[in-house]
Amino acid sequence: MMMDDMGGMMVWMLLWGLIGLAMLVLIIVAIIWLIRHMLAGPTSRSDPAQEELRRRYAAGDIDHEEYQHRRAELRER
Repeated sequence: MMMDDMGGMMVWMLLWGLIGLAMLVLIIVAIIWLIRHMLAGPTSRSDPAQEELRRRYAAGDIDHEEYQHRRAELRER
């Protein structure tokens, strides 16, 4: 009878240990994401005009000089 109680207790200890480990991993991932996001600074990914400019430059529709010129103009806005 005593061994059955100890086995059940071990299962619960293992389960809570795994839950704790999962929470720790989630917290670490969230901290890393937050730090990377903060270090990146303000990005223009939310600006559709800059996204379109990047897309056109990547597709070869505009050259590097025009890309730099338009990017500078967009930053002034």
